[in-house]
Amino acid sequence: MAEDTNDDENVELNLHNTGELLRRAREQKNLSLEDIAKKTRIPHRHLASIESGDFDALPGRTYAIGFAKSYARTVGLSDASIGSQLRTEMDEQGHGAYQAESSGYAPANPSSIPPLYLAWTAAGIGVLVLVGYLVWRTLILNPDDITPVTESETAAPMESAATNPEPQNVQDSVAAPSGTGTVVLTATEPVWMKIYDAEGKRLFENEMAAGDTFTVPADADNPQILTGRPAALTVTIDGQAVPQLGAGELTIKDVGVSAAALLAREKTSNPASDISPD
Repeated sequence: MAEDTNDDENVELNLHNTGELLRRAREQKNLSLEDIAKKTRIPHRHLASIESGDFDALPGRTYAIGFAKSYARTVGLSDASIGSQLRTEMDEQGHGAYQAESSGYAPANPSSIPPLYLAWTAAGIGVLVLVGYLVWRTLILNPDDITPVTESETAAPMESAATNPEPQNVQDSVAAPSGTGTVVLTATEPVWMKIYDAEGKRLFENEMAAGDTFTVPADADNPQILTGRPAALTVTIDGQAVPQLGAGELTIKDVGVSAAALLAREKTSNPASDISPD
């Protein structure tokens, strides 16, 4: 009996494209794209692109298949069947080589996300604990136990300041990042990225969890990055932070991530740094 059900589902999948199947299942459940976006935490524009088959508007192959599987689970379809059909459609339309499936990305399961009221409850408890501590500290601490600051104790720091009227700026002592420095990419939240060299050779391709890092090989020939969420990455050169590679969820591609390329990019985005005082 279960085998007949699977056969019927496979026949249904073959009669329609993936986007049409997902749309029909959504409409049968009286759900809007906004409802699906809230349940899956997938941006509305990506869901619309999947329904219309506009794969060029999606961050890449891995994301597209992951989004479609999550969409399918939400509307009661087989995520494995939907993923397989979408994979075939993308291959037929020439999207097979755009982004290899190595991370198995799937958006967060909404059932595993704590309810909002729990977050507010935890925040309220934290505030109460802090207020209680401040009240206790105020009531317990005896003002008579506070040792007054003597004139001799205040004179020493003032004398030190007088002998050194122009303290050295700490930032001036920090060496500027080098064009041959070590570049490290750190994920602040789950993000997929691909690093490749000037010949297109893949140096790294996977989904990084929050806190994961990747060190760009120093001997790589013009290393570049492709990712759909540049704002989820922090970039440092020899431990010093440089501007983010991009903002929001705008896909970036062929952006250099060598130390020299990052410094040149920072210099271009901040021309005022080239102006020397008279």
